[in-house]
Amino acid sequence: MAVDIVMPQMGESIFEGTITKWLKKPGDKVERDEPLFEISTDKVDAEIPSPSAGVLKEIKVGEGQTVPIQTIVGVIDAAGSAAAAPAPVKTAAPPAAPAKAPVAAAPAPAPPRPAAPVPAAAPIAAAPASPGSTGERIHSSPLVRRMAVEHGIDLSNVTGTGAGGRISKQDIEAVIAAGGAPAAAPPAYAAPAPAASSRPAPPPPTASAPGVSGGQAHVALETAVPREKMYFGNYEVQPMSAMRLRIAEHMVASKRVSAHVYSVDEIDMTKVAALRARSKDEFEKRYETKLTFMPFFVKAAVAGLRSFPTLNASLDGTNVILHKEINIGIAVALDWGLLVPVVKNADEKNILGIQRNMNDLAERARSKKLKPEEVQESTFSITNPGVFGGLFGLPVISQPNVGILGLGAIEKRPVVINDSIAIRSMCYVTLSYDHRVVDGAIAHQFLHRVKETLENWSEPVL
Repeated sequence: MAVDIVMPQMGESIFEGTITKWLKKPGDKVERDEPLFEISTDKVDAEIPSPSAGVLKEIKVGEGQTVPIQTIVGVIDAAGSAAAAPAPVKTAAPPAAPAKAPVAAAPAPAPPRPAAPVPAAAPIAAAPASPGSTGERIHSSPLVRRMAVEHGIDLSNVTGTGAGGRISKQDIEAVIAAGGAPAAAPPAYAAPAPAASSRPAPPPPTASAPGVSGGQAHVALETAVPREKMYFGNYEVQPMSAMRLRIAEHMVASKRVSAHVYSVDEIDMTKVAALRARSKDEFEKRYETKLTFMPFFVKAAVAGLRSFPTLNASLDGTNVILHKEINIGIAVALDWGLLVPVVKNADEKNILGIQRNMNDLAERARSKKLKPEEVQESTFSITNPGVFGGLFGLPVISQPNVGILGLGAIEKRPVVINDSIAIRSMCYVTLSYDHRVVDGAIAHQFLHRVKETLENWSEPVL
């Protein structure tokens, strides 16, 4: 009996996924719930288990391809034998239209694209009139709506290429790249393609043509970069992974959307460092988890957010949303990229609760076991370049937050205290904030509250 393997829906707001790696090949035996393939979505990377025991009969969607949810990506012969002839793996054709998002049926593929745009090959279209203009609900994310408001674009005139007609970030970026005129989106989207298809050797992924906007660069990258490593004399071209593409997309969008401003302060961590040194062995013995500095910073950030709730907010169009919950996103560095799992209701947890929650999230992030909801709904974020020895950093805001706290390395330095020189454990902290919502006075008062909390720490850890 043949059992279809489908692309799962990893969350309500996720409509497509990219297969990054098949863990089995056609002809291999698989057990039910055994990891079968890895996917990457807008939210998480995850291992997908086999829906049935049997033999992997066919792979319909190859590595690197992006397909909508519920698409059949392979077939398992539930009663098959290991001797079954393996079916060939179907891979994406590099010259074809980008596999980033599915599109409606189009006429027969056109020959190599000339300088003039070819409407049939353009995966993004915008019509002057659409069902959305008659009052039908427009499916889009808050980020897309925010970008539309800021650039004066009527979403009812944009045809979405996502599942169910959902308007994606790529759709709105293509319209913005065309100068904000929805009807001109297809030519603007197709413009980078001829250069990519006409070059005998593709450029390194980091290179982009002068004057190309973030949206156009993202499109050109996906259409031009091969999905396999290529070698050209003294350099190598490596395609960006699905996660790296999404990180690039989110970071460029954040810098374009938010008015980034940075403030820096220095904190004396001597009292916290002494408390941790005294308690960490007993803490680990009693609770079977290590005690790090991060939960102290989370608690201090919570104190600052309670005092200055403007930083525990997000911007939706022209409305500032002040969140009652305090959900702290913690950046986790992975061998293959970066994720920001969220400590929900951090204001309700003590040091032990925060430490256990962070350890669990970080471990499952590294083993690709996170659920989509565990990387959503953050109201503020913290990143720690200091763990790698960085003195301090100027992080990019994680949308839709309006602030992110960067932690530097904790180092012993000579400082002047009461006209005397003393050796103290010092740490630089930086606050990146969105000046559209947060003013400098609030930002520095927030940092002072964080500093005050840590320098005068009084909460027990045992």
